[in-house]
Amino acid sequence: MIEAHKLTRTFTKGEVVTPVLKGVDFTAETGEFVAIMGRSGAGKSTLMYQLSLLDEPSSGKIVIDHKDISRMSEEERVKYRLLRFGYVFQEYALLPELTAQENVALPLLMLGRGKHVAYAASERALERVGLGHRLSFMPSQLSGGEQQRVSIARAVAHEPAILFADEPTANLDNESAKTVMGIFAEIHKGGQTIIMVTHEREYALKAERIVFLDDGKIVKEERPRHGG
Repeated sequence: MIEAHKLTRTFTKGEVVTPVLKGVDFTAETGEFVAIMGRSGAGKSTLMYQLSLLDEPSSGKIVIDHKDISRMSEEERVKYRLLRFGYVFQEYALLPELTAQENVALPLLMLGRGKHVAYAASERALERVGLGHRLSFMPSQLSGGEQQRVSIARAVAHEPAILFADEPTANLDNESAKTVMGIFAEIHKGGQTIIMVTHEREYALKAERIVFLDDGKIVKEERPRHGG
């Protein structure tokens, strides 16, 4: 599904040059749940931004579904992201003036889906995350955990090939975080490929494979034992 070869990402501010990724090789198979861990500043989110096409590497190559992303124009990259990827971030990024259902339906409408189709898909997605009874609620009427579940519904409503999650439990209390991770587990059981950045080992252990970054390089991998 994803192959990254010798990825580097360097940020320049004035005369200060900061290398964040230093020749990273990364792969993820179709249907795999991969967690990316590392201390603050190790390059976790930067790597996810490269893999999810939200940023471009300074050098290196990314191949997704046998497509060399570097050969795509910016317009093609944007279209590919919209059609093929789903995103869940630490900040829920919900539009405060829209209901839960409208927030989930909006990206589908942007993809050209008819209103009836978009709203039906958004209702199914919200039911999938246990919020079928909150369709008409505004974000301000929802708890933080519920808002994050709406953002997950929005990310999966169009059935993306890959779901990217950047610290999805960081702003949640323990109970809400466990609920969110339970939803990820159920989505993964259905065959969803998930790439998740987290600093919480408890939640990384829910993945099939954990990739550890340190100082911009992958230093080790671990396969947690599930089911005993």
